[in-house]
Amino acid sequence: MGRTRLIPILPVLIALIFIPASTSRAQWGDFLKGFKKTIGLEQGLTEDKIVEGLKEALRIGSSNAVTMVSETDGYFKNPKIKIPLPVPVRNIEKIVRAAGYGSLVDSFELSMNRAAEKAAPQARTLFWESIKQMSFDDARKILEGRDNEATLYFKDKTSDQLGRIFKPIVHDSMTRVGVTRHYQEMESKIRSLPLVNNLMPFDLDQYVTGKALDGLFLMLADEERKIRENPAARVTDLLQEVFGHK
Repeated sequence: MGRTRLIPILPVLIALIFIPASTSRAQWGDFLKGFKKTIGLEQGLTEDKIVEGLKEALRIGSSNAVTMVSETDGYFKNPKIKIPLPVPVRNIEKIVRAAGYGSLVDSFELSMNRAAEKAAPQARTLFWESIKQMSFDDARKILEGRDNEATLYFKDKTSDQLGRIFKPIVHDSMTRVGVTRHYQEMESKIRSLPLVNNLMPFDLDQYVTGKALDGLFLMLADEERKIRENPAARVTDLLQEVFGHK
């Protein structure tokens, strides 16, 4: 049960004694409304309601974010979250393109983003499972914090676990869309070029997984900001009550 604030009984008794008997129902209602506001009760929320409001915001925000990035070009055509070429490839990109292998570079870059888009729907359940535990102190800090406070909390608490779970999902998605194949084709052409050393080794699975999750958290922050700033984005009564009383 959440803790609720108790109404101080003495001011109520005084009000009952001195309010004239002829006071109308409307006047009495106005008095009570003002009294609640004076003692801070009007905007009081139980701990349970605050926690549930934050959880609902995260559930809705994460669902919206996952839906957006899961669409075709959800990553690739969104400049904020598009997965760029890994640094080792970027460092020699101009030479590779000048040698006529630009299409291989483009295919590799597109395939990484397609892999993230196909893997993203699996993150929805992982996000929701991670939302279940939240204390009142955490929720109050989030409610009164920065416009991305919930996302920062969520990222801090879940990013390591999400990375471990999400990586094999991304790997399977990369296999389906041919990321590794595109990379190997590009790498074989690079090795044939004069004056170009072999690519520095890097973990392709880890790179795409990290960038995919970064994009998800960025879109989640955008959704959180909408809920905080735009009443129209508070699509449930609970969100309107919790964020409207902030």
